[in-house]
Amino acid sequence: MKTKESKRACEDEQGSDPYVGIGHSGKGRKNSVKKRKERHWMKFRHRVVRNLAYAILYPYMRLKYGVRIERFREQGERPYLILMNHQTPFDQFFVGAAFRGAVYYVASEDLFSNGLLSSLIRYLVAPIPIRKQATDASAVLKCLRIAKEGGTIAIAPEGNRTYSGRTCFIHPVIAQIAKRMKLPIALFRIEGGYGVQPRWSDVVRRGKMHAGVSRVIEPEEYAGMRDAELYEQIRAGLYEDEGRVDGIYTSSKRAEYLERAMYVCPFCGLSEFESHGDVIACKKCGRRIRYGEDKRLSGVGFSFPFSFVTGWYDYQEDFVRAMNPGEYTGEPLYRDRVVLREVILYKRKKMLCKNTLVFLYGDRIVTEGATEATCLTMPFARISGISVLGRNKLDIRYDGKVYQMAGEKRFNALKYLNLFYHYKNIGRDSENGEFLGL
Repeated sequence: MKTKESKRACEDEQGSDPYVGIGHSGKGRKNSVKKRKERHWMKFRHRVVRNLAYAILYPYMRLKYGVRIERFREQGERPYLILMNHQTPFDQFFVGAAFRGAVYYVASEDLFSNGLLSSLIRYLVAPIPIRKQATDASAVLKCLRIAKEGGTIAIAPEGNRTYSGRTCFIHPVIAQIAKRMKLPIALFRIEGGYGVQPRWSDVVRRGKMHAGVSRVIEPEEYAGMRDAELYEQIRAGLYEDEGRVDGIYTSSKRAEYLERAMYVCPFCGLSEFESHGDVIACKKCGRRIRYGEDKRLSGVGFSFPFSFVTGWYDYQEDFVRAMNPGEYTGEPLYRDRVVLREVILYKRKKMLCKNTLVFLYGDRIVTEGATEATCLTMPFARISGISVLGRNKLDIRYDGKVYQMAGEKRFNALKYLNLFYHYKNIGRDSENGEFLGL
């Protein structure tokens, strides 16, 4: 007989998988025994939901995003592993419109921690949960299970939407995972998404996008490849750099909330910004930068050193890599006011404090809330992971818990992520570590 503790441990090991059930086997009642068996992940309703969503959303996507989606006519009845670059919050729907039948998407665990809504999403489309910024063996096992059932799986191997317009870091492990699936790999490229709706923006610009399968790598083709060779082909096939003029993207609020991505001024270093309309201004030096309809940046009354956000973003990361965290332990680098929640993974989010002060130092994050439980000192050395969700939410894994911070509209979560990873890189004796979390 299982104790509550052992039963809970078993559920945790399975990722609280709702698609695992208990059945009976045996020919007679006398000799029948209870035996665990797996139900199919794939359900007929997933196909029905996909078809309904396509009928409703396809006209909306065409009108709202100006996107041209190429149907993958070579699909036939074969299942695929779809690997896509990630530019807009609607990318999964572009994939769904290009492929027939249900597609099973790998999604951040945050999607599964919203109570009843998460349960509804699980029931309707059965996405595959994965831990953000971590290697998640259970997610891989679920993908393998769906592949064996003949399902099509979609993964955004960046694990993040780009803030800069350039494809984010893709972990080389994706090549090993792809090989284990033994499915044809469809590289799905989205172009123009950053111009139409940058991650840091609340508005969709009027412009043009394109989405479709650019290449298929067959199992017979990659079977003889080294992991590094397959990885390079995946990375190159998904790479997109929108730090260039590739069209016109019109909106009266082109620069609004660019401060969610930028926190380093090329003239005065670490700073804060405020945007209105098509202009963003540094609060320290007062310089104003205009964001053009062609995505070009230009100084208002002065020469700005970067033509596009990509160049400014690269400068910002280099600035952080050159910092010595030990010089910023006395006074906080930044102060923000946030809503603080605890994420009960795969269940819900518990409100801790609606008005919490958070301080960022070179080696720690400190919160000051209304109760003792919300007054935390979290040294980077003891934080197991930080990730940015959506436009500007922050998840911090500390002391066996997941804390989520949601700031006001101008809140920049990215600086917490970048400073944390820079500290970790130095702690690993890799002062020239390039990866800063995205």
